[in-house]
Amino acid sequence: MSFRALQQTFGKDKDLPPRAHHVASMRRVLDGSQYDELKSEFHDEKNGAGEYVPLRKRRPSVRYPLCRLLVDDSVSLLFSGDHLPEVACDDEPTQQALAQIAKDCALSQTLITAATVGSVGSVVLFLRVLENVVYVESLETEYLTPTWNPTRPDQLVKVTEKRKVRGTELAGMGYTIPDDDLTAMHWFQREWDDTSENWFLPWMVAQQNADGTPHKPQIDIGRSVEHNLGFVPMVWIKNLPGGDKIDGLPTFTPETIDVQIEIEYLLSQGGRGLKYSADPLLLIKEPAGDDDSEIVRSADNALIVEKDGDAKLVEINGTAAKTIIEWARFLRELALEGAHGNRANPEKLSAAQSGKAMELMNQALIWLVDRLRVSYGETGLLSLYRLIVQASNKITLVNRDGSKIAPLNAKAPLSLRWPEWYDQTAADRQALATTLRTLVDAGLMSRETAIKVIAAQYDIEDLQAEQALIKAEMAERNAAAQVQEKIKLTE
Repeated sequence: MSFRALQQTFGKDKDLPPRAHHVASMRRVLDGSQYDELKSEFHDEKNGAGEYVPLRKRRPSVRYPLCRLLVDDSVSLLFSGDHLPEVACDDEPTQQALAQIAKDCALSQTLITAATVGSVGSVVLFLRVLENVVYVESLETEYLTPTWNPTRPDQLVKVTEKRKVRGTELAGMGYTIPDDDLTAMHWFQREWDDTSENWFLPWMVAQQNADGTPHKPQIDIGRSVEHNLGFVPMVWIKNLPGGDKIDGLPTFTPETIDVQIEIEYLLSQGGRGLKYSADPLLLIKEPAGDDDSEIVRSADNALIVEKDGDAKLVEINGTAAKTIIEWARFLRELALEGAHGNRANPEKLSAAQSGKAMELMNQALIWLVDRLRVSYGETGLLSLYRLIVQASNKITLVNRDGSKIAPLNAKAPLSLRWPEWYDQTAADRQALATTLRTLVDAGLMSRETAIKVIAAQYDIEDLQAEQALIKAEMAERNAAAQVQEKIKLTE
């Protein structure tokens, strides 16, 4: 079965934009719910009416989340662990303040979630300032629609959320819904612009005005709030280049989804065959005795047949399972090659590899993550930092410990300092240290630049403080050396 055929089972809401159906379909693949509409289990060969159920209408019994693995590998190399980039700025107070805000709001975890959610095409980083404290969360874009500034196409003018919910969900949000309407579908709508977050009173999906025109939503004054930041507090991130004005290309391609479906049905059928092999079918030709007597198959029960009769066990050749596994592995390699995934086999690594060796081994994955760095880093994260800087000039921000943050320098350019792809081994660090020392001693590199090179590897956050410590220690060493020299001269 192809993904295109599987999509026909999802259903499509004609009241929503076409992209909502596409994004929802891709999200089903990501969370593994793409087979939920198929009611028959894989071992159900017949339905309740005794009709044969084709394989394409059964849920596979073996699941292999190939697309999810591809996303997890790319996101891990993008933001997890020590891969989160550091913000760099010529204005030291601005750089330190942004670094502290990133720690306080657990930005690394939010970015990991955003890159995972956004792998289906797009994601939104939502900036909120509550009681002068910065919060950042990721929002799915299935029901969000952006409106861009026509003169500045990269600037949001408005973002609208519109989706269908049941009355029970609205009641849980605090709305008063009549008992007769609790199971009915309602429209829920919110809208963000450069001054406020407007909520609208929910209305029935089929509701119309008295003259038959569509219902015009009314603002919910009680829930709407004004932020007066002067910008839409959102960053719209398109996953990969090559999409449209709203969504980028997904991390996993339709071809990858087709291969995942093929692998899952192939392994399910192979498992079904192995189960049949474990319990082979008994074929009897002209058995002796009463035809109505029950035949017991066991090691201590002999089956006696007529002189011209015969009895055989019908089973599947065991080599078929091996062939299925080999074919599934080949399909996996083929899919990962097409999607630039990680095809390295850890079982073939006999010893620790250097960082450069790991880069060469996973070059295809690095190419993929390098493009994601542009989308989520240079476009997404930097834009978020710029919004925080603008917000600091509108509102007095505070850290989690209550300390105030002075207005940040909006004119100072921001950039990201990305770490190495893989951790360096001791030999790698020794070679780098020797190279840096040679360059510094030869006057071809400053000590400050050398510290910047190794800052990420040795967790050096404050470069100026580190330089001050180095100068102080060198002064102590020189003073101690002078004392020792005087003692030698005295002796």
